[in-house]
Amino acid sequence: MRNEELQLILAEGEGYKIEFKESLSTIDRELVAFANASGGRVFLGVTDDKRVKGITITNKLKSQIQDIATKCQPAITLSFEELQSQNVLIINVREGDDKPYQCSSGFYIRIGSNSQKLTRDEIVKFFKEEGKIKFDELINLKFEYDVHFDPGKLDKFLRLAGISKVLDDPSILVNLGVAEKQEGKVIFNNTGILFFAKKLQDIYFHTTVTCALYKGVEKVEVLDRRDFNEDIVSSIDGAVNFLKQWIPVRDEPTGTPQMKKVPEIPYDALREAIINAVTHRNYFEKGANAMVEMFDDRIEITNPGGLVKGLQPEDFGKRSVLRNPNVANLLHRIQYIEKMGTGISKIRTLMAEAGLSPVEFEFDTFFTATFKRPEREAARIGVKEIDVKFRTMLAREGVTEGVTEGVKKRLITELLYIMQNGSTTRSIIERIGRVSMATAERDVSYLKKLGLIEFEGPPKTGMYVLTDKGKQLILEEMH
Repeated sequence: MRNEELQLILAEGEGYKIEFKESLSTIDRELVAFANASGGRVFLGVTDDKRVKGITITNKLKSQIQDIATKCQPAITLSFEELQSQNVLIINVREGDDKPYQCSSGFYIRIGSNSQKLTRDEIVKFFKEEGKIKFDELINLKFEYDVHFDPGKLDKFLRLAGISKVLDDPSILVNLGVAEKQEGKVIFNNTGILFFAKKLQDIYFHTTVTCALYKGVEKVEVLDRRDFNEDIVSSIDGAVNFLKQWIPVRDEPTGTPQMKKVPEIPYDALREAIINAVTHRNYFEKGANAMVEMFDDRIEITNPGGLVKGLQPEDFGKRSVLRNPNVANLLHRIQYIEKMGTGISKIRTLMAEAGLSPVEFEFDTFFTATFKRPEREAARIGVKEIDVKFRTMLAREGVTEGVTEGVKKRLITELLYIMQNGSTTRSIIERIGRVSMATAERDVSYLKKLGLIEFEGPPKTGMYVLTDKGKQLILEEMH
């Protein structure tokens, strides 16, 4: 370092990465604070009021400082630089790779231009943020084996994982790494609770996956909402099925008599994003749920917790760092994930193959994957455009009894939904019109009598689709 540079640093004063020390007094605190933060430099031989007092630089002094750094827990890496003309020794402290670091008097971190000692709660928070404490590894004594454990969920997991049940349940749970035996009791960690609780909401409320369908492009009017919090696998499956209910599907020729059903957005891409949100969410954050939200123009899948500690933005989608390794391990056993960091690449590939816009990923305190929905021509059709023609049809077919103005508008809305989405069910019609099961049945009866819809498929899994007459009624208004 040149004298000119030192003068600039002295003019600016102490800061987040600069500390002036007149002597070795409490030097260990400064070393630990820099190692726990972003690294920094200690200028030994400079007073707090920016005066260069100087210090005798010897090998013994350097060895003494190295010894102090080595005695920190864990040892701190540093290097020296000498400004002999001013008798100033510069100690370069690297940001630690194995945080947190501790000296004999405690844990310290750099806050502005000061090295601040961490309180007990701050230490716990620091450990969590650095990934030293894993939520999925923590024991929860409130979860009781005889009260909260669901053996049926364990049996289902074993079937999915292809594991033969040759041991008793407690032994299997221990072997899976989700429980341990203490004084004759089976004690669960949070991974076991997330997978095998009878009702997860009885133990944790913040583990919910909330799904919502909105009208329009803003969070104003909610058309449908579901909260899933039975167990982690059911939450994933429930969220995927929620989207399948509402995502439009089109028929695509296959060269055979049977048409191929193609969803607006690939189901597998959405499923990967949902699994990612559940697997990598920050479960220490209890003020937010994982969210699956569907708007007219996009689908957003969000979870608390940005990028996992140790993963840089440029490494996103290329490397895999697990925030909840036990959770990931069990999902890997049932083939929900590959645990090789391929999920993001798979999403990108599926969207590209479908000819859709790339997914937008954002990560700050939350992680968000945004799927843009393709524009749908039928979405431009409104109630007013087919209102007159529909009224004429009702009168001609003699369908007038009980058909009020409100019913007419609701029937048109239901027709448009089927046009936009390709098909519907009676339960979906209930939610669209916010009506009872009996009213939805009556709406279906009206539309069938008019010859606008028909039922296709098996009785239990089939769907209502538009007839050619129904398509003509709407399409004529588009041109």
